Amino acid sequence: MTSQHPDMPGPAATARPAAVPADDRLRGTSLATRLMRRPELGAVAGLVLVVAFFAATADSSMFTLSGIMTILAPASQLGILAVAAALLMIGGEFDLSIGSMIAFAGLIFGAAAVSGGLPLWAAILVTFLCAGAMGAINGQIVIRSRLPSFIVTLAFLFILRGLTLVGLKWATGGSTQMRGIGDAVGQGLLARLFSGVAFEGLFSWLAAQGLIETFDNGTPKVSGVPVSILWFVAVAAVATFVLLRTRVGNWIFAAGGDANAARNSGVPVDRVKTGLFVLTACAAALVAILTVLDAGSTDARRGFQKEFEAIIAAVIGGCLLTGGYGSAIGAFFGAVIFGMVSIGLTYTRFDSDWFQVFLGSMLLMAVLFNNFIRRKVTGER
Repeated sequence: MTSQHPDMPGPAATARPAAVPADDRLRGTSLATRLMRRPELGAVAGLVLVVAFFAATADSSMFTLSGIMTILAPASQLGILAVAAALLMIGGEFDLSIGSMIAFAGLIFGAAAVSGGLPLWAAILVTFLCAGAMGAINGQIVIRSRLPSFIVTLAFLFILRGLTLVGLKWATGGSTQMRGIGDAVGQGLLARLFSGVAFEGLFSWLAAQGLIETFDNGTPKVSGVPVSILWFVAVAAVATFVLLRTRVGNWIFAAGGDANAARNSGVPVDRVKTGLFVLTACAAALVAILTVLDAGSTDARRGFQKEFEAIIAAVIGGCLLTGGYGSAIGAFFGAVIFGMVSIGLTYTRFDSDWFQVFLGSMLLMAVLFNNFIRRKVTGER
């Protein structure tokens, strides 16, 4: 019988270790799967289809520089609201009062500038403070009463619209429109940040070089980029960064996905949701300031039905009505689609009344598409 040398490997040492099964979480995903998981996929696809439709049916002037600016100007105002509404929907709530908030904030801004004689910076500050306070009230009522945000903000839709009517009649002596705001605030650097167009010098140079269209006297047909478009791009960029690159963004997704689980994980759900209501109210105030300064006046119907249009743009952009899923950049594209259709129909031979039909159809298709993609990715039935 032979003995084994202690330095020689035995049978146990020479045996190969058993293969460890790969963790499913480490498996790579295909490009198609990663694209399907993006909330904004439907909005991008919809934008491509809309562009193709108008390229085939609309007058060629629609896709000139002046035509594009004509489309983006109203889309930018809606887009500011849509991005804020998208964040709130991702957080699991709705705000149906933002349209009325535009009119109410316009009243506050106009009254501060005209009746109160405040400088522009102070009028802007007062407007944002009042709007933020109303947003905080909305959020606190939803949180403390546990009523659906749909009901609470629907009530504030009528409350704010009524306060605007009463306030305008009181401030103007019986009229539902306040004029003279542009004259009261005057001109200056701050006014140019919230009204008019930007990059006028650049566009004049481009016209002189023959790179953009001009009138017979040599002036450019497009004098610059409307300031509202720059605000729209900035708001969408900041919101996208916050959602995808910050802890607050993770809190927003968690609060909308499962509020109880988020609370148990240490997420300040109540503060997050209140902050989102404040954000939507301030977004409405920003739109009010932009539109009031451009028009030089405000009225009681300002922002009418914008709450529904903003929610539709957010849903087209990939937000689920159940919360916890969505994209700020998707809302950006949703607003562009909205603006392109609302203005683009005027470049075609179609009756512009078809816009309402298209709006409802786009909402229905977006919801069906988002649900289909979510089920494909998650394996739900």
